[in-house]
Amino acid sequence: MKPDVASLERAALTAVPASRIAFDGPFVLRAFAGGTGRANAASSLDPAPDPALAERVARIEAHYAALGLPPRFRLTPLDPPGLAGLLGARGYVPKDETAVLLAPVARLARPDPAAEVLGAPDPDWMAVIATAEHQGPARRQEKQGTPSLLAVPGAWITLREGAEAVAVVSVVAAGPVAGYFDLVVRPEQRRRGLAARAIGAAAAWAQARGAEWLFCQVAVANGPSRTLNARLGMEEAYRYAYRVRPQDGIAPLRFG
Repeated sequence: MKPDVASLERAALTAVPASRIAFDGPFVLRAFAGGTGRANAASSLDPAPDPALAERVARIEAHYAALGLPPRFRLTPLDPPGLAGLLGARGYVPKDETAVLLAPVARLARPDPAAEVLGAPDPDWMAVIATAEHQGPARRQEKQGTPSLLAVPGAWITLREGAEAVAVVSVVAAGPVAGYFDLVVRPEQRRRGLAARAIGAAAAWAQARGAEWLFCQVAVANGPSRTLNARLGMEEAYRYAYRVRPQDGIAPLRFG
């Protein structure tokens, strides 16, 4: 059965762990090193009306302040009514609208003899990640810390040409739903089909571990990635977006 929004949200929360997690009513509050939004934001898991929403948002803000992090909210179709308006009234602005794309894993799986599969990111994998425009130090710190936090199988895949690492991706299998992340091709190696090969290798790894569906989360501003995934047969399931405070200086992701 095709996974619904709730199933995909649970799979993403499992696949992108955070070192600190708390709950406040229907909201899960996640914090790591302040890098990726997914590991450093609060999001709702239940779209039912929340009569205590205003007080809850204030508590969530205080929670992140106590951790020394700016508050971030990730808005999804599972939000309680009125959340976006309440945050807007408190001065929050939209950031990084993201499309969640989905396809049967069998449609994408392509084993690749040049794919090196590791249980954690090695220096070569991290060196390729560092070439992406949006991969700052905090985000890279979180990627290195992810393997020890995962409670499900994960893999870090590198495509090589000779001894050179030219493209990387990570993939996590959360039961029947797997997600791929961190797809990066070295700038000088782009437009050669390496990204599609990396996705195929990630899907093949996930399929071997029983996954039936593969999802990814792509910023709407990342036109080339959205085009690639559409060409491979991935379809949009839903979108989410962040709300942040301008005074916290959390810049939107930039691509190209």
